[in-house]
Order: sequence, then structure tokens, then C-alpha cells
Amino acid sequence: MWKLASYNRPSRAELESILSERTMELQKLSWRILKLQDEERRRIARDLHDVTGQTLAALKMAVVDLERRIQRDANTTSVLREIEQLAEQALREIRTTSYLLHPPLLDEIGFCAAAEWYVEGFAKRSGMNAKLDLPTEVERMPIAIETALFRILQESVTNVHRYSGSSEVRVHFQRQAETAILEIADCGRGIPVEILKRLEEGSTANGVGIASMHERMIELNGELKINSSECGTSVRAIVPLLTKDLPVPWVDYSSVASYSPTSGPAR
Repeated sequence: MWKLASYNRPSRAELESILSERTMELQKLSWRILKLQDEERRRIARDLHDVTGQTLAALKMAVVDLERRIQRDANTTSVLREIEQLAEQALREIRTTSYLLHPPLLDEIGFCAAAEWYVEGFAKRSGMNAKLDLPTEVERMPIAIETALFRILQESVTNVHRYSGSSEVRVHFQRQAETAILEIADCGRGIPVEILKRLEEGSTANGVGIASMHERMIELNGELKINSSECGTSVRAIVPLLTKDLPVPWVDYSSVASYSPTSGPAR
């Protein structure tokens, strides 16, 4: 007679261990996806600037040269001038898209310079009043931290413009001995309590933007705090800097001294 093999149900401790392992695996997968997205943005930004941008620049020069050669025909000259203006507009849009995907300043100079360029450009495009409080020193952080902070800045400022109804956004960044702290605040209508609770839990029910911000902080052993009321919302990212396995990029500080926001890329 066949006997059924006995089935040992896993204990609570074993189930918790399995759940913890699966959670860690999901977090690692999520971080790898974010890294791949950042690398892809960098590649697309470079291709847009170096390939498409150069093609449009060459087109513009060719049109200008052709316009000089046939100045006697007023109708043809008018058409060429219109083509030149369209090429110039496309060139500006390509450059802006390229820099928004991955600003060269982030790699070349660091987070503060990229944040200043981005927020000032965003204020001009959106019409919002932006208040920046950034340190004057230009000491680099690990590139993983700088990239994470910049993506959190982008997402937060965009959310202020889309959802808060605020006419003002405030960006404050400080670097302490062991931590870097970025805070983005507005004076808008605030986030409803039920939505705020889901966001704090990392839920994607209201979009993946804030969930990805949480994931970036988890991977860097940091913390993301969202406070909201009828007086406005603040997003605060706190990242530990004493991480040995994150490389810090080298900077030529002689080029940093000559940098100014107005000499940056097209907004």
C-alpha cells in the first residue's frame, strides 16, 4: 500500500527568511533597471548632441551658404531663410532634450552645477519662481549619489509644476561631513492623506516616479521623506557619503572657476 510522503510546512521564521531574500532580490533588480535607464539616457543624450545635433548644424550652414549664392531671387531666399530658422529651432530643441536626458555638467562639474542649470532653465520654461540655496564649494560626490540626487530633483520639481498649483519652488542642498541632504519644497495645495500614505510605502499606484526615488535611496542606504499639508509639500533626500565602493569622479577645478549658468547649454 502506498504511503503519502509527509509534507513539512515551513516555519514562520523560514517564511520570513524567504520573503526577506525575495525582497532583496527585487530591490537589486529594481536598482539594476534604474542604472540601465541612466546609462541609456546618457547614451541617447550623447547621440542626440554628437550625431543629430551636428547634422542639423551642418544643414544650417549649408542653407546659409546656398542663400548667399542665390540672393537675386527674393522668393527662393525667403524659403531658404525659413528652412534656416526651422533648422535652428530643431537644433535648439535637440540640444535641450539631450541636456535634460543627461546634462554634461553632471559628469564634468557635479551635482550643484547641474542642479543650478536645471532649476534655472525649468523656471524659464515653466514661468515658476525658483529659489536656489546651493553651497559655493564644488567638492565632488560619488557619481551614483550625484545621479540619484539629480533624478530626484528632476522628478520633484516636475511634480511641483504638474500637481501642486504652486507658483514657487524652493531647492535647498547641503553637504555635511557624513551626509548630503537635498530638499525640494513648494507652497501648493498639498498631497491628499491617502495618496501620501501610499507614496511613503513606495506604492506605484500613483505613478512610478516617487517609487523610483525611494528605490534610489534604498540602494544608497539613504532615506526619502515626504511631508505634505495644506501649506505645501517638501521632499527630502538624505544620503550617507561614507561609502567606500562608490567611485568619486575627478574634477579639473580650473574649468569650474570659469563656469557660469549663462554659459551652459541651451534651455
